[in-house]
Amino acid sequence: MADQAYILRIDTADNVAVALKPIASGRQIELDGDKLTAVEQIPAGHKIALTSIDQGSAVVKYGHSIGLASSPIKPGQWVHSHNLKTGLSGQVQYRYSPLPAKLENKANAKTFLGFQRADGRVGIRNEIWVIPTVGCINPVAEDLGRTANAQFADRQIDGVYCYPHPYGCSQLGGDLEATQKILAALTKHPNAGGVLVLGLGCENNHLEAFQKILSDYDSDRVRFLNMQDTEDEMADSLAVIAELVDAAEKQKRRPVPLSKLVLGLKCGGSDGYSGITANPLLGEVSDRVIGSGGTALLSEVPEMFGAETILMGRAASETVFDQTVSLINEFKAYFQRYGQPIYENPSPGNMDGGITTLEEKSLGCIRKGGQATVTAVIGYGERVDVTGLNLLNGPGNDMVSTTALAAAGAQMVLFTTGRGTPLGGPVPTVKVASNSSLAAKKRGWIDFNAGRLLEGCAMDVLADELLAHIIAIASGEKRTHNENKNYRQIAIFKDGVTL
Repeated sequence: MADQAYILRIDTADNVAVALKPIASGRQIELDGDKLTAVEQIPAGHKIALTSIDQGSAVVKYGHSIGLASSPIKPGQWVHSHNLKTGLSGQVQYRYSPLPAKLENKANAKTFLGFQRADGRVGIRNEIWVIPTVGCINPVAEDLGRTANAQFADRQIDGVYCYPHPYGCSQLGGDLEATQKILAALTKHPNAGGVLVLGLGCENNHLEAFQKILSDYDSDRVRFLNMQDTEDEMADSLAVIAELVDAAEKQKRRPVPLSKLVLGLKCGGSDGYSGITANPLLGEVSDRVIGSGGTALLSEVPEMFGAETILMGRAASETVFDQTVSLINEFKAYFQRYGQPIYENPSPGNMDGGITTLEEKSLGCIRKGGQATVTAVIGYGERVDVTGLNLLNGPGNDMVSTTALAAAGAQMVLFTTGRGTPLGGPVPTVKVASNSSLAAKKRGWIDFNAGRLLEGCAMDVLADELLAHIIAIASGEKRTHNENKNYRQIAIFKDGVTL
């Protein structure tokens, strides 16, 4: 570790370090007994060269190449988009080369208070959800959600919420299937003590078609209403919700083992600190949950590009390795089908925060997955059925990714950010700040501050705190900021023709 006052070298193999605060030109910094002079101003969160790096040579961070020097770089020089470019191009040939497992399962006596559902899954909320089959009825569904939430405010449930979306009609092929699969997975989500699926009657995703996708379901928890079949859709819908509330109130929190917890792992608005504070903190916590027999879901496939071989090396079997290769290559093919560059990332906000190349972003991003073995690969809209670290097919887009994680079965999403975002998904969305400045500035958005890792707090101590915070949220003892503000939304992946 470098002089914590100014810079941090993450791995001994690195030839760059991260500025922990703005560094003025000419400032002398000591690193492991050697002195380094900044030859220009280095913004906080950005990279400073520790050695000379020849043009075309690898710039190394996290112990791996994050790209190639596009011009000669001197010690003490700022390293960013003006002298660093991605080293990624085209498709990659992958070879199965498993690494030794680094995480052992350990018995853990920790429990949380959850709602045991009939299908064996556990919910951490006992909410009533209104899910429209088609976007044209969104205003009615939203009005229904607001009215019901007020009408049943004094009942023993965690609220009534509506999840509008723009799809369900004028869709063809894979797009319609994706819409149906996401909505079906949400309909069966264990955080919902009851669900009213609200249809119109003439849409592609009509109730009869949707029920075929839904297949088996708990009729005590899931009900349907076609608006074109009723004279007063509001009154009839409220009557159905009243029945769902009656049934949901019979569900009570009971102690359940940590192995029943499914965590969704997400990052958005990342900065130069995300990969050294918030993301590895999530990795530490997900390792603890997985080590106790639980599950974590890692998605955002385009933000695995450049770091995918690390995940492939942790595949539980050659079958899982092959599935991971397909996951990566099929997402690259998606970019190519539309004539878009595969490696057109990071975003402008990422760049401002100090992230230069996709390799750098990806190497920081996958740290959310800790050291666990990759036990399964899940398709978009599918639900998790294998414990351990699962890779979930989905884009990096915050809203689409958060929805996909919830649909896959995550009871809560741990969302790291260095820039800040108010976004919340259909499940409790825990915002973890990568830096203390953001945590202080956006107290109404941020639930937990990982920036304390740069202020002397040990990883084990902070991981214990975050896990305790997660258990309190899962048990209903705490609510996230997105819940308190009712910042909840879903978004569905689209790739095709709209009629």
